[in-house]
Amino acid sequence: MKTLIIIPTYNERENIKKIIPEIKKVNKKFHILVVDDASQDGTANVVKKIADKDKTIKIIERDGKYGLGTAYVEGFKYALKNKYDYIFEMDADFSHDPKYLVDFLYHIKKNDLVIGSRYLNGISVVNWPLRRLMLSKFATFYVRTITKLPLTDATSGFKCYRRKVLEAIDLDNIHSDGYAFQIEMHYKAWKKGFKMKEIPIIFVDRNAGSSKMSRSIVWEAIWIVWKLRLGIIK
Repeated sequence: MKTLIIIPTYNERENIKKIIPEIKKVNKKFHILVVDDASQDGTANVVKKIADKDKTIKIIERDGKYGLGTAYVEGFKYALKNKYDYIFEMDADFSHDPKYLVDFLYHIKKNDLVIGSRYLNGISVVNWPLRRLMLSKFATFYVRTITKLPLTDATSGFKCYRRKVLEAIDLDNIHSDGYAFQIEMHYKAWKKGFKMKEIPIIFVDRNAGSSKMSRSIVWEAIWIVWKLRLGIIK
């Protein structure tokens, strides 16, 4: 089964050059697609140097900072066009440990979407300030209360899709970015009846680079939940 791991980047030079080899240690047959939003620190050049020696590494360079959601949508379209069977979302900053890739592939055999949950077995988050942790936990409570989406971690960005899930979702009709993008994708997959499974992961806050969290991302997530619940977004 052809597997693609999509990693969006913006100024992740130090992380990307370390995480690609770690992913390859798990399985050298994994294909990796980096979608870079015009990083100023040379992230794209690092990836291209690695890709020169390994044809399973690809990069899409965008000409501006367009955001997480559109980066993943572009990656999804690439995956469908190139007929990948399993498609991952994964961060570049080591908050998503490559060792869990094996677990995802085990569970995706009997499911359509496998989601790495930070809260399935209590709280499995390392190095987050209390305020950030409370915000994340409240986000899932908020989503579950309004939409009834049956997840313990509605904003998780570490997951594996079967291609049929992405084929069934209108990728040109995705309205959100950031945390809201994860919520929207989970909700649409659930409403279409796909079989979803959460597996436990330990989330470790980034070692290098800076967080992309902003107030606008939080507000977008707040409003997207109501738009999904009321059918404004379908």
